[in-house]
Amino acid sequence: MPTYEYECLSCGHKFEVLQGIKEKPLSKCPKCSKKVRKLISSTGGFIFKGAGFYATDYKKPARQSAEAAASSCPKAKQGCTGCSGH
Repeated sequence: MPTYEYECLSCGHKFEVLQGIKEKPLSKCPKCSKKVRKLISSTGGFIFKGAGFYATDYKKPARQSAEAAASSCPKAKQGCTGCSGH
């Protein structure tokens, strides 16, 4: 359920309300009962918390290519194809 922010046009009171998308916007201030307006929110729809949403949940494991493995082997320079010569 989204959070909407309102501001009273009379007393300036700002407040947030959890409302369904299809609910009608509020029209009265909870403090003075005067007219309110809905503010445009600057916050995003989601909040990511923790060590890393993408990196820990959806990222594919890194693969080392055969060419990269061969170039990192000290014997590859001497002509050895034991690691990548399958």
